[in-house]
Amino acid sequence: METKNLIGLSHEEFNAEILAMGEPKFRANQLWEWIYNKGAKSFDEMTSISKQFREDLKTKYNLSRPGISVAQKSIDGTSKWLLKLHDGNEVEAVHIPDPDEERGALCVSSQVGCSLTCKFCHTGTQVMVRNLTAEEIVGQFMLSRDELNDWPSKKEIRIVSNVVMMGMGEPLLNYENVAKALKIIMDGEGLALSKRRITLSTSGIVPLIEKCGHELGVNLAISLHAVTDELRNELVPINKKYPIKELLDACRNYPPGGNTRRITFEYVMLKDVNDSDADARALVKLLEGIPAKVNLIPFNKWPGAKYERSSGNRIHAFSKIVEEAGYSSPVRTPRGEDILAACGQLKSESVKVRKSAAGA
Repeated sequence: METKNLIGLSHEEFNAEILAMGEPKFRANQLWEWIYNKGAKSFDEMTSISKQFREDLKTKYNLSRPGISVAQKSIDGTSKWLLKLHDGNEVEAVHIPDPDEERGALCVSSQVGCSLTCKFCHTGTQVMVRNLTAEEIVGQFMLSRDELNDWPSKKEIRIVSNVVMMGMGEPLLNYENVAKALKIIMDGEGLALSKRRITLSTSGIVPLIEKCGHELGVNLAISLHAVTDELRNELVPINKKYPIKELLDACRNYPPGGNTRRITFEYVMLKDVNDSDADARALVKLLEGIPAKVNLIPFNKWPGAKYERSSGNRIHAFSKIVEEAGYSSPVRTPRGEDILAACGQLKSESVKVRKSAAGA
């Protein structure tokens, strides 16, 4: 008989499943802690729970994570996993260690493929297949902890200390599953990652930015990459639906309640496209009134890309203009380039099966 995965259920759904088995609520709490604090991969590991209850659980439920198709490690310590999902589709997750500390960020995917076709992004060349479930999003986080020996959740130094929703796909186009997964990751009784250690990156799905602020309150990153609608329409086509002014108005109101946390604006540096001094000055003008920092991202080459990376001198000059206007403007050090794990390089080989072929 096919069993149900307990990973990815909301706390309320989880409790309901266990109570439906006739067990008291404290049993659900024990299970939740074993799964999300201690990282149990099987019911047999749960030694504080009676053997009979463990056997009953096995008949109905499982604790499966995504499988690993390929694991790669960069010369700079970055780890990339190509993960196989239950239906055979694949996504990538990347752990980027901090070079100076025993911690790092996990870059998590939200979709198989992407529908936004941003011209500088490798993932954008992969056709949109489907949204990931909450189970599959949480599973990426748990698998990284398995692979990096980073359990239990409640400890002082964590190897996976931050989550960035910057992997394959546009998180806000899979909002319900992403929100459900992040609430599990933020749950203080389980995975216990603070919302201040989670960053959601969006290309600008304006109506859902406000909802994200109200419901999640995580850090917001905006993939901006251009200072005019004309250029952004080309680089980030969703701009045709939600132009720069609408996007920045939503940023000024995020998160609701007057919180002054900075929004990160991501800006990929493309040679002779968006990297002039005039572009830098226009960017500063656009950000007026928004608590912001600007991450300058040297373009990461991928097979077939038509763009080139701006020179180091050009990036430095751009950064200096933004810094002098009062905005922090760090240049992101490319990580994992040798394994195509850097920003904008992620892609799996999953393709959407046409209905006719699927039924054949």
